[in-house]
Amino acid sequence: MKNILLIGLGRFGRHIAIQLSQLGHDIMAIDTDEERVNDILPFVTNAQIGDSTNPDFLKSLGIGNFDICFVTISGSFQNSLETTSLLKELGGKLVISRAERDVQEKFLLRNGADKVIYPEKQVAKWASIRYTDDHILDYMEVDASHAIIEVEVPSGWIGKTVGELDIRKKYNINIMAVKSNGKINMSVSTNTLFTNNITLLVLGEYKAIQKCFHI
Repeated sequence: MKNILLIGLGRFGRHIAIQLSQLGHDIMAIDTDEERVNDILPFVTNAQIGDSTNPDFLKSLGIGNFDICFVTISGSFQNSLETTSLLKELGGKLVISRAERDVQEKFLLRNGADKVIYPEKQVAKWASIRYTDDHILDYMEVDASHAIIEVEVPSGWIGKTVGELDIRKKYNINIMAVKSNGKINMSVSTNTLFTNNITLLVLGEYKAIQKCFHI
């Protein structure tokens, strides 16, 4: 369980708060809008109305005590940038800020953000990969060049084992787990047999995954 500061309670910030709450974290939520603050109270440990561009207000929160500071301010990039910079100056351990454009991502990283969330860009990439190939059931980006996908077993693999296909050497990917009837089995070995009633969780460079599964 972590101690988390969440600044900005628009739609994205609200979703973050709800998910963090379900994971059992302690959340301090901040916004300038009283209605938003009141609406989020059932999901957070504490919430305050306040201006995050005010250094004195942020100091009063004890920024160094939070494990993670999320900046999810919408509608004012200037406020987001100022808040991000102040959080780092005041001892923020891990500052994660939201960007809405490529240029914002660059400025946030230069001004204190340790990580940048770019929801629209990330979801667009996920959706374009997930829904343009019938064999891809899910997709998660690990970094700029690596991904994890859930994929149907290629027809040419059915009836063969991991060892027979020598997958890691031949395709430069890793079969992390197999999934059957919604249950994940991570005990994958050279003897794991591919059948048509399972799906695969695969980790690798995106280029290698593309080549292997003809994405």
